[in-house]
Amino acid sequence: PMARSIGNSHSPRTILHEQRIAEKVLANPKFPPEWPYTAQDLARSDETDDGIFYQSARLVTHIDDAAIQALSEYYATVFKDGEDVLDICSSWISHYPKDFKGGNVVGLGMNEYELSQNNVLDSYNVKDLNVDPTFPYEDASFDKVTCVVSVDYLTKPKEIFAEIGRVLKPGGMGILSISNRCFPTKAWNLWLRTNDLEHVFIAGSFFHYSGLFEPPSCNDISPFPGRSDPMYIIKAVKK
Repeated sequence: PMARSIGNSHSPRTILHEQRIAEKVLANPKFPPEWPYTAQDLARSDETDDGIFYQSARLVTHIDDAAIQALSEYYATVFKDGEDVLDICSSWISHYPKDFKGGNVVGLGMNEYELSQNNVLDSYNVKDLNVDPTFPYEDASFDKVTCVVSVDYLTKPKEIFAEIGRVLKPGGMGILSISNRCFPTKAWNLWLRTNDLEHVFIAGSFFHYSGLFEPPSCNDISPFPGRSDPMYIIKAVKK
């Protein structure tokens, strides 16, 4: 049976055990042969227009400072200066390393004001990917595609991950980060019914089912397990 998600009530020994498990989830995953997710799995309790939900700017962070720092430090290990990067589900902050000198850095998100305040972006596009999951970019135009604590809001993941694969250059990398916070009315049902370790499996499976990536892997970069927000990287390299 899968361990429960990390929480403040767990002993340090259990937390370390779970940390190891999180990275093992994608070591030899037994993905079902066919796409297993139903429309009900990907439905939300609030199916009203997402544009209404996101029309008010929220210049807030959705993970704590320690998790943000851990994410920025992780990016610093994989980003190379000059790389072209796309941040999907982007907002007013992308958590990229402060000294990163990107090539073409683009944001794709829901709120124009939030995107306009993001000083790492060279340009941005406003689009509701739950209405139209296609990206307005050329094939093989980015070295990295990032998505920060937002995969659980994307209701068409099969199409989204095909698009991530399409816009990545061969050898480019898709990088998801996930934690355990969300807007529950806008996260899909299956996400709310599953724990951190299962989230790693589900996110990795999205790369797998696209057929466009090498096998996905997980890095547990949770900074202070049990005392700060957990942070998991699920990544895969474009074939």
